[in-house]
Amino acid sequence: MTLRLGVNIDHVATIRNARGGEHPDPMRAVRIVEEAGGDGITVHLREDRRHIRDADLDMLMAETALPVNLEMAATEEMVAIALRHRPHAACIVPERREERTTEGGLDAAGQHNHLAPLVAQLLDAGIRVSLFIEPDARQIDAALRLRAPVVELHTGKYAHGDADGAELRRLADAAALCVKNGIEPHAGHGLTFDNVVPVAAIPQLAELNIGHYLVGEAIFIGLEESVRRMKALMESAR
Repeated sequence: MTLRLGVNIDHVATIRNARGGEHPDPMRAVRIVEEAGGDGITVHLREDRRHIRDADLDMLMAETALPVNLEMAATEEMVAIALRHRPHAACIVPERREERTTEGGLDAAGQHNHLAPLVAQLLDAGIRVSLFIEPDARQIDAALRLRAPVVELHTGKYAHGDADGAELRRLADAAALCVKNGIEPHAGHGLTFDNVVPVAAIPQLAELNIGHYLVGEAIFIGLEESVRRMKALMESAR
């Protein structure tokens, strides 16, 4: 299976927002990702708009031919925005105002009754729903009951320390369980040039979503080279 790279451009907008104004332009980053061979664009429209803004999403949907993956909280406001824009995919993630970034997977099992009507609205509109979850059988079962066609496995615990390989095994087992149940597994969070290959080598994974690291490396080597190098490492694992 070909492994796709979705590039999260949130932190281009974060840098722009630090000074106000319009530079650096997230859409310029999108065009570079297209030229570098990225397979999709991921953005997280947070409730506090600390990354991309509504106008960025408007422009993104109008100007790119790449599939757009909209990360979003499980709220009526965000569902309404997704229904208005009709991105290729909507990835439901946990969101807390005080966190710097997403700190873990969504508790799809514990929030089933809250999530079910929101997921149904998105699916009925033809939007491919993904749930950002821990690599855990209970959460995968919840995704199956919610009829989510995709899950994104949280790789943060692996990325931040996996000396005995236990987290990598959890990811591999979860990806295999997803496929067994007809769910397409993706993965992301904290992946870098140094740690991506073992994850990319998990044969069932269809897509990795990577953002902060690629934008950070772009300061030193440029965004195009950053994306190309990550793609090359992913391909080498397959």
